[in-house]
Amino acid sequence: MGTSVAPDEMLSRVSARIVETMGLHFPPERWSDLRRGLSRAAAELGFANAETCGEWLSSAAPTKAQWQVLASQLTVGETYFFREPKTFEVLTTSVLPELILLRRRTGERRLRLWSAACCTGEEAYSLAILLSQVIPDLADWRVTILATDINDGFLKKAAAGVYGEWSFRDAPPGYKERYFRRTPEGRYAILPEIKQRVTFAHLNLVEDVFPSLTTDTNAMDLIFCRNVMMYFALPQMRKVVGNLRRSLVDGGWLVVSPSEVSQAMFPGFKIQNFPGVILYRRGDENAHLQQAWQPSVTESEVFIAPPIEELAPWQPPEPSPVFTAEASTGSVLSSSPAAIATQFYQDGRYADASDTLLNASPPPSAPEEYSLLARALANQGQLRDALAWCDRWLAADKLDASGHYLRAVVVQELGDDGQARLALQRAIYLRPELVLAHFALGNLARAGGAAREGDRHFANALRLLRDRPAGEALPESDGLTAGRLTEIITSLLAIEATP
Repeated sequence: MGTSVAPDEMLSRVSARIVETMGLHFPPERWSDLRRGLSRAAAELGFANAETCGEWLSSAAPTKAQWQVLASQLTVGETYFFREPKTFEVLTTSVLPELILLRRRTGERRLRLWSAACCTGEEAYSLAILLSQVIPDLADWRVTILATDINDGFLKKAAAGVYGEWSFRDAPPGYKERYFRRTPEGRYAILPEIKQRVTFAHLNLVEDVFPSLTTDTNAMDLIFCRNVMMYFALPQMRKVVGNLRRSLVDGGWLVVSPSEVSQAMFPGFKIQNFPGVILYRRGDENAHLQQAWQPSVTESEVFIAPPIEELAPWQPPEPSPVFTAEASTGSVLSSSPAAIATQFYQDGRYADASDTLLNASPPPSAPEEYSLLARALANQGQLRDALAWCDRWLAADKLDASGHYLRAVVVQELGDDGQARLALQRAIYLRPELVLAHFALGNLARAGGAAREGDRHFANALRLLRDRPAGEALPESDGLTAGRLTEIITSLLAIEATP
């Protein structure tokens, strides 16, 4: 006779598979939670009980859809609007004003926010609402709010943007009436102008490669990653924290939940103490940001935009007469600046990579050096400099499809969708099999409201991906495999099909 309680040996094997695939950590003291999750998943997957489901899971090769079923039963979907209100208060009074002022002073009205492990979307929409309050001229800004999760079921609900009363239990008074409309079923749908500011996408924090220009997970000003790392095993946690740090611009902010605060687990970050809230700020590789941050923004500075001066024509930096560069271990990597910069880039040390080439003697002169500089600068959010090196790259080799693709990524983030579309079309003309260009055109079309056109580009990408091994890393992708891009596109199509 079957039993609904899985034996400890089997639970240990299942726990190891889950850690490997999803990063979720179920030590023995949490095996009761694992049993309950397996029991719920068993019914959906067609197994009689948790034991038979667990035995299959520990020995078979589940499909992505089957892993999704398990993820939906093991991950906590408990969230609500403006959860942990003190955090949002600090964002309103200190963090966002500083970021906004910095952007106004540099003449680039651009902000990038990421809600990692966004669950059903309340956190991401809370950020979108907050920005509409603190930036009166938000329509003149280029704002990215990316929201990702491993659970496609959560993402579908998030993309629908319809919530019940329980999601508003900690929201400030009047928010529900101001930013939502009542549905005939008595629920609340977020207003379209707020909804359209958030992009939802599937992302596995443990398996996927980030930061990446392809998945738009680079050069973030602010990342929320709350109530998720507590479930990771220690190696996965360290990996995720390192990748999140590299996804931030220098001086960017990481928000975790109060129970996840630990200086030992966040190397490369500086703790910033606010009343009732602790945040992390990425330690700048430049000395001037090593001093303690102090808010220095008045209300008038934030809400009154100074005039934006024309940017001076770009000039290449003066080369340094002597070149030296060392790895983090202190040993010289190579006598070649390009080789050293490449290693820095692969390690996620984008500032070191660009500085190495910019200070090299002789200065960069080859297309591959221009390419590396453009990528490193783009990953730091230095888009105008990245564009200048892209243009140098293409001036040296007009037929390089990779250069046109990277130029498209950069100019799109600068707000010129027309130039981005043209650059992508050129890339595809030069290299029709460049999958990422088809994928980017699909995203661009969908962002512009042309869903059918976007679906055609996605279909082209999927057709090309069928001819590639699932484990093959795609060109220009920073390590994204053909299999993962197939899953990402499939997930996007499913999410966007949500009413």
